Formats: sequence, C-alpha cells, structure tokens
Amino acid sequence: MHDSPLLTIALLAGLCAVSQWLAWRLKQPSIVFLLMAGLVAGPLLGILDPNESFGDGLFPFVSIAVAIILFEGGLTLNLSDIKGHGNVVMRLISLGVLVTWLLLTTAVHFIFGLSWQVSFVFGSIAVVSGPTVIKPLLRTVRPSEKIGHLLHWEGILIDPVGVFLALLVFEYVLLDQPGLAAPKILLILAKLVGTGLLLGITAGYAAESVLRRHLVPDYLKNVLTLMFVVIVFALSESVQHESGLLAVTIMGVWLANARGLHIHEILHFKENLTVLLISTLFILLAARVELHNLPFFMGGVVLLIVVAQFIIRPINVLLCTLGSDLTSKERLFIAWIAPRGIVAAAVSSLFALRLEEVGVPQTEYLVPLTFSLIIGTVVIQSFSAKRLADLLGISNPEPNGVLIHGVNGMSLAIASALREQAIKVQFSDASWSSVRRARQSGFEAYHGNPTSGHAEENLDLQGIGKLFALSTNRDANALVSIHFRTEFGSNSVYTLESASDDDAFERFDIANRHRANALFDETLNYSRLKKLVKNGEVIPITLPETNANPVEEESTITLTTEIQENDLHLFAISKEGKLHVYGSSESVTPKPGWTVVVLRQPM
Repeated sequence: MHDSPLLTIALLAGLCAVSQWLAWRLKQPSIVFLLMAGLVAGPLLGILDPNESFGDGLFPFVSIAVAIILFEGGLTLNLSDIKGHGNVVMRLISLGVLVTWLLLTTAVHFIFGLSWQVSFVFGSIAVVSGPTVIKPLLRTVRPSEKIGHLLHWEGILIDPVGVFLALLVFEYVLLDQPGLAAPKILLILAKLVGTGLLLGITAGYAAESVLRRHLVPDYLKNVLTLMFVVIVFALSESVQHESGLLAVTIMGVWLANARGLHIHEILHFKENLTVLLISTLFILLAARVELHNLPFFMGGVVLLIVVAQFIIRPINVLLCTLGSDLTSKERLFIAWIAPRGIVAAAVSSLFALRLEEVGVPQTEYLVPLTFSLIIGTVVIQSFSAKRLADLLGISNPEPNGVLIHGVNGMSLAIASALREQAIKVQFSDASWSSVRRARQSGFEAYHGNPTSGHAEENLDLQGIGKLFALSTNRDANALVSIHFRTEFGSNSVYTLESASDDDAFERFDIANRHRANALFDETLNYSRLKKLVKNGEVIPITLPETNANPVEEESTITLTTEIQENDLHLFAISKEGKLHVYGSSESVTPKPGWTVVVLRQPM
C-alpha cells in the first residue's frame, strides 16, 4: 500500500478503464470486472485501502455519488412508460418487489442468523436488478421480442421502485433504537418522507421552471443541474437526516415527467458521469470488503444464491404472471433472469457505512452478502441464459431487422419497403420532430444519440442485426457506423457514399467512406438516392420456384425477364425470411423463391 493520494486516484482510473474495456470486449456486464478489480486490488493484494486513502471524505463522496446515480435513475422513469408495458411488468415492479423482499429477508435471516433489522435492509436492497446488467445479457441471449421487452422494462423500472422501498426500510431500521417508541419512530419516518417529497418536488419544479424559461445558457445546463442536485441533497440532509436520497430521486422523476421539457442533453451528461461514478464506487467499495469473514459466508452464500435463483424468483414470476398469455416456457425463462446490479451494490455500501456509524450490529455482513449475490447471479445467468433460451425454443434466430439512423422521406420509403416484407425496422434520430414523423408512420423510433449510454440502456435492439446510416449529417453517419460495427459486425453496417469531384474533399473524407459498406451501390450519395426514391417506385419481385438444376441458370432467366436492366437492386429476402442487402461488399445471388426488391425509374 502506497501513501500518495495521487497514485491512488491514478490506480482507480486505470482499474476503471481496464474493467470497462474488458466488459465491452467480452460483451459482459461491467459490474463483474469492476468488483473483481476492487477485490484483487484491495483485500487480496493490499494496494488499495479506501479508508486509509480518503479517510473521513469517503462517506460524503459515496453519499453524493449515490445521490447522483439515483437522480439519473429518476430521470429515466417516465410514468407513461409504466402504463405502456402491460400488467406483468406492473406486477413485477409492485407485487414482485414485495414478494422478493420478504422472501430474501427470511432467507438471509435463517441462513446466516442475522438480525431481522439487517435482514430486512438486505432484502430491500437486493430486489433491484437494473438495465446495466439486463441489457448486455439480453443482447447476448436474444430472446423472443415479447420476453425481451418485458425483462428490459422490468430492469429499468424496478430500480427507482426498489430504491424507494430500501430507503423506507433503512430509515425505519435506523430509527428503531432503544428508547424510541413506535409512535415516535413513525413520526420521524413521516417527517423524513415528507421532507424528501417536499424538497424533491420543490427542487424538480424549480429546475423545470429554469430550464423551460431558458434562464441559463445551454452550455451551463448540465453543470448547473449537477450542482443543483448536490445542493438539494445537502439541504435535505441538513433539514432531515437521511432524506437526501429520496429528495434527489423525486427531483429526477419530476423532471422526467414534466410535459414538453427536453432533458435528453442532461440525461446524456449524467450518463457519462454515472459511468465514471459507478466504476469508481464499485472498485472502492469492493476494496473495503473484509475477507476474514469469508469462512462465515462460503456455504451460506452458495445456499442463498440457490434459494434466490431457484425458489424466490420462480415464486415471484409465478404470482406476477397468473392470468397472462405467457407460455410455461416463457415463464420459466423469465424466472431464470434476475441478475442484481449496480444500484444494489452502491446502496448497500452507503447503508452499511451509515448503520455502522450508529452502531447497528452485524452491518459488516451487509456489503459482502450483497456483492456475493451480485456476482453469483450475474455469472450464473450470463453463462447459462443463452443455452436455456435455445433449449426452451424462445430465442430469436440471427437478428434480421434494421436500425435506420436518420428520419427523412428517403429513409421512410426504404423502411416501408422493408416493412412490407415483414422485416423489423427501428429508427433513431436526435430531432424530436423527425422521431414523431417516424412514429406517426407506424415505426418504432428512439429519440437521442444512438451511441450514448442512454441508448445503451433504452434503445431496443431486439431482433435488429443491421444498420443503415441515412441521416443528412455525414459525420453523424460515420460516428454511428463506427459505433455499431462492434455491435452488428462490419458486414452489417451500411451508409451512403459521399461522392464528390473535389480531390481535396476525397483525401480528407477517405476515412469516413471506409467505415461502413456502401448501401445499394457504391456510387450513390444522399442527394442522388433521394431523387431516385422520389421519382421511382419500389417493386418487390418474387422469383418463381423451379425444380431445375442448377439454380443459377433459373435465377439468371428470371432476372432478365422480370427485373429491368436499369433497376436499382435494394434487397433480397430468402424463402426463410433472411434479409440480404445489396452493397459494395456483399455479393447477393437470389435463388428461386426469393423476393428481390428493386427501385424502378419511370420509362
């Protein structure tokens, strides 16, 4: 262990960077790598000791970091989203949360012999999963669209609901000390909740008014909002201790549901900040775990994970899916997926620090138990979910849909042609008016930057396997293409060539032009394709079946008799429904029974 705080910060930065890179490279939740980095650097090697390095500043830093994370979580909770995702999701984030809380509480109490106080706190913390662990898992597994939507929205919506429950339980346990009668505890608890609600709503309304009236310049919105969150948290803590987390969460929910208020820039800023804070918190908190308690945990942790995985989650899902149209196989898969995530780790560490301060016994077991459950559920489900989905027959085939970046007349015409062939299409655009236009045409559309952290959690890519970058912004197309090459593969990312007669332009633009495949034809640019689409007609041609051998001869005859020489080839769809895109890097040879979609110009 070194004595330099500067070296400690540098070590943290390096561990954060390596852990996040490994998570991206291996397509696994970052939480596992961050926790392992903290455990290795902390209790195993002894080169990182947060208590010694940061002293009395550790607890305030953790408190403010958790407050910012919960505020960002509140910003993602649009109440209209809850109404739009069915009774099963509603039950999972209400009845399911209560069932999981009570069963986890009972399990940890009898397995480890912990007090009911600490057991109730652990149970309330461990009910949440979260999009940061659900999203990478779903991307790898590719379950059916219905199951993917259900698990995706449960992960997003359960975070703030679970945090609210954890805050109430934590405050009750904190107040349940000798000398305090039950009526007094309830009075203080009501004061705490009232303070958090009042200051949270007031702060949300004040922030909404400032943003709506444009009282601050755009470049200061993100910074001032962050400062406002810290101020509200500190003020609420000063008025009523432990009410700050509730206040900032309510503030975030208020802003998320303010009609007509655009908070996407704030969300994007908070996403980047949250990634930094989460990475730092996980390593710091994992480094504080005391391994001398390991013998106490070994057998019990395995039993707890088994109970949570094979008993508690299935009971939860069984109760919440009664009367639904889900099949038994779909219920079984949902019952298997419930990894614990970042919010559980951060909140457990904060609660443990506070409970230790007031002398609540056995709180030293709270963080190791939470971290053990996180690692166990994430590892088990990450390595088994894909096989289970394949075994149950609920996994999607190779993703066949298309994400189109950029909403305009040309891209809508292309999307309509795909939709007519039963190909899923999803749009993304940073312009709200463009997104609204796509939705009015009946397409799903994501509003925001598709390369952002918010998109990572909220852009639904279930069934999507290709990208068409068709916005009017060449640089945005290049950025999106580079980003999704790692997601879909180099052969599945397409954009329009930036054809130009300017040699200087070609020299400086060559990098952009080689970051994606040319869509349809390597000579096409945006203006030329727009003109062709405007004047032409999209025609699907199904090649007749034949028993002749070879296939190529029949394909050639069909092409010459039904597809005109000047037709622009767009797509070919196989008899199995697989989409093939004509482009400079893909050689498409349609076979009998396939459908070829062409763009035909008037004679």
